[in-house]
This record gives sequence, C-alpha cells and structure tokens, in this order.
Amino acid sequence: GIQVLSSNILILGFTFKENCPDVRNTKVIDIYKALKSYNLNISVYDPWANPEIAKREYGIEITKELPESKFDALIFAVAHDKLKELEIDKLLNQRHVLYDVKGCLQKEIIDGRL
Repeated sequence: GIQVLSSNILILGFTFKENCPDVRNTKVIDIYKALKSYNLNISVYDPWANPEIAKREYGIEITKELPESKFDALIFAVAHDKLKELEIDKLLNQRHVLYDVKGCLQKEIIDGRL
C-alpha cells in the first residue's frame, strides 16, 4: 500500500562493518544502487562514515546528522551500536517497510531480513 515511485527511503549505515569508519568494500553501495534504479529518494545516515570519502569513492551523499523527516521505508544496513539505540518507529511513516539486513532488530517490528 505504499507508492514506490518517489518514496522516501532511509539507509542506516554505510561502512564496511559496525563501529568502524572504513567504507572500502562496503556492500551497502549495492543496496543503494539497486534502490536508486527505482527513482526513490534515498537518504543515507552513518555516524561513523566520512561523508567526503563516500562522495569521492562512490559519488553519493551521506550524512552524519539523523534526518528529521519521516520515511516510507528504512533499511537497517550496518549494526553500529549508535544505530541500535535509535527509536526506529519515530523515523517512519505510519505505513512503512522496515528491512533489517543485519538481523539486529526485534522480529516483531520488521518486514524482512537476511
């Protein structure tokens, strides 16, 4: 029941692994590119990653500031301790999709996981 075209998506985490600033060999870029092919509005939040390196190496904008808007979907991509502490429900619209790549969130609140 969510319009896919122009949906607002938040990806939490961009680094190669949790609690580490290294973005080399990150697989999150693959998720980003796949979603971008659907003309989605994608925001990437990562408190560890260096935005300048992400822009230079991958050509994408990431932020160290948690966006204040609400999202139609959220991808929990990297298990940073700081991200596990977030109140996920406050980031999402009432109708939303929540996908947990790292298997860190409670099963009752997610729509899918690897």
